[in-house]
Amino acid sequence: MPFIAPTADSREYLLNLRRLFGLRWAMLALMALLVMLVPGLLDIGLPQVVMLAIIAIGALLNALGHWYAGRRQSATANELCSQLIIDITTLSALIFFSGGATNPLVSLLLPPVAIAALALPRRQVMLIGVIAVAAYSVLMLFYLPLPIADATRATQLHLIGMWLTFTVSALLIGWIILRMSQLIRQRDAALATSREQALRDERVTAMGTLAAGAAHELGTPLATMALLAGELAQDARLPAEVRDDIDLLRRQIAACKEIISGLSRRAGAERLENTSLQPVDRWLDELRQKWHALRPQPGSRLVIGSDGPAPLIVADPRLEQALLNLLNNAANACPQPLLIRLAWSSSRIDIDIHDSGPGFPPEVLAICGRHKLPAHEGGCGVGLMLTCSAINQLGGTLHLSNPETGGALARIQLPIDSQ
Repeated sequence: MPFIAPTADSREYLLNLRRLFGLRWAMLALMALLVMLVPGLLDIGLPQVVMLAIIAIGALLNALGHWYAGRRQSATANELCSQLIIDITTLSALIFFSGGATNPLVSLLLPPVAIAALALPRRQVMLIGVIAVAAYSVLMLFYLPLPIADATRATQLHLIGMWLTFTVSALLIGWIILRMSQLIRQRDAALATSREQALRDERVTAMGTLAAGAAHELGTPLATMALLAGELAQDARLPAEVRDDIDLLRRQIAACKEIISGLSRRAGAERLENTSLQPVDRWLDELRQKWHALRPQPGSRLVIGSDGPAPLIVADPRLEQALLNLLNNAANACPQPLLIRLAWSSSRIDIDIHDSGPGFPPEVLAICGRHKLPAHEGGCGVGLMLTCSAINQLGGTLHLSNPETGGALARIQLPIDSQ
């Protein structure tokens, strides 16, 4: 039989099925307690052996179902419906031996209907409702009466039983509805987050397309500048200090051409699957040196905060660009050397970038890369959004804060399993 991936509905049915098994344990324990205590406390004769046997069968079925559900990844509406039918059947059998419809506990046939109404499609809900009504109707005609000779005492016990049944039913239905409502709100929140992430990814994709086009168009003027700078470097009439500036200009042009070429490859034929694995400390130090080649000032200091061999990391271009964006933002905020701290554990890699500037503005901390910032001097306000989106795509998170010691702190947390 082909493998069918579990859907959101099938997983939800499985969760509801497991909750039903847990609730059934409590109900069976309560029924067993009543069967054992009622004859002695209220002087009412009950066929205890038969009723306890019914409860034992229900417990056995519940144990098997609970064990089977724990080994599965999904369930169907029909499975949940069949378990509710088992609950109605078990409760009807117990009520048959304890007074039938005259037993106030007959109202406990309502919670399975409430569960079905909240968790099942309309067809199964109608089926559960019909079975519950049919069971109640049969118990009005066929049952073993309770041996209570005193009519006044029987009426009092009936009223007390009705109060108890109403209380239990109200608590069960209230808890079920509250729990289901919480799950619905959580699902709606998760869907809203997914839609927001999809919109951010769409904007990022559009920006990537524009960046690829810009990279192609910038190739020609960069080649012209490289040619002119090369000709100037060969001019013997220029003084030595001008030659040094021209050499610096040629290195910067070469770095720009490398960035443009890399951007074109990433937008085109180059695949991320071809990236290599390397220790995270070496990868981060090489990236830091590459950044210094583009921005000699300010400096930076790399601190390793963990012992032992460094975990391997995929040299993903998205992660590299995200780190470069954070480094550039930190350098723009403060001309002092940056502190870069690397630490790892068995499941996570932490990369901190700490500058000594004025800290993040409140509006940046509020959105934390979820939306585009207003354009500002020296930028168009999308760098942080692109950085956060790239890190999220890799399964990591970005945390921004203003430490009490001053400055701004950007922390990237990456799960090792995703690398």
